[in-house]
Amino acid sequence: MTVDEMRRLLEEVYAGQLSVETALRRLHEPPVADLGFAQVDLHRRQRCGFPEVIFCEGKTPQWVEGVVRQLVEANQDCLATRVNAEQAAHLASLFPQAEQDRIARTFWLPVPSAMPHETQGRVVILTAGTSDLPVAQEAAVTARAIGCEVKLLADVGVAGIHRLLRHREQFAGADAIVVVAGMDGALPSVVGGLVDCPVIAVPTSIGYGAAFGGLAALLTMLNACSANVVAVNIDSGFKGGYVAALIARRAARSA
Repeated sequence: MTVDEMRRLLEEVYAGQLSVETALRRLHEPPVADLGFAQVDLHRRQRCGFPEVIFCEGKTPQWVEGVVRQLVEANQDCLATRVNAEQAAHLASLFPQAEQDRIARTFWLPVPSAMPHETQGRVVILTAGTSDLPVAQEAAVTARAIGCEVKLLADVGVAGIHRLLRHREQFAGADAIVVVAGMDGALPSVVGGLVDCPVIAVPTSIGYGAAFGGLAALLTMLNACSANVVAVNIDSGFKGGYVAALIARRAARSA
């Protein structure tokens, strides 16, 4: 439990809105909720700054629902990734207040609050092509959920380098940049040579046969000439957005 949550709890007890017994139960909530099919980590937010995120691939709609309900009951923000159409429809009927992005395949249900979330840090996401947008949108939703200002610039690949350069002022001041690219995966190295911040390269599985499902792009990114470029796994928009957001938030706090 964070300091702000503890303060709210004590204020509710003081105002007579919450019994002492109920407050004690909240204070002694177990760190892990055992649902049988899942062990939900309820202390991830205290340790890492953000609650556990649900990876939905391979899960039934009911399993996803169970984890969402557990996070909601624990008064924690809930982000789910790789949500398929069946899961999305099931969740929409139960949590109509949640935000779903069907391009990103994400589900986002923040804790209701009278105060809007304050953004910290600026993340810019670039895509080489339009086909890379699903992975880029996953990164964008993730970074916004963590609390960053996010700007997405699509279809600025190296096949038309002028498309990238005309946006330079929009991405040069970022605290962290995510570059999403398939095919030859060359864009991150170019971007890295134009900026003084970390560049998170995300290879996608977009490309013809010799792209080997994103392996060619990954190898290019791992061998990037620009020293500020690091790579995450193929199609891992969530990981790229998450790491970029952590960097951006830390940079904003230390500014």
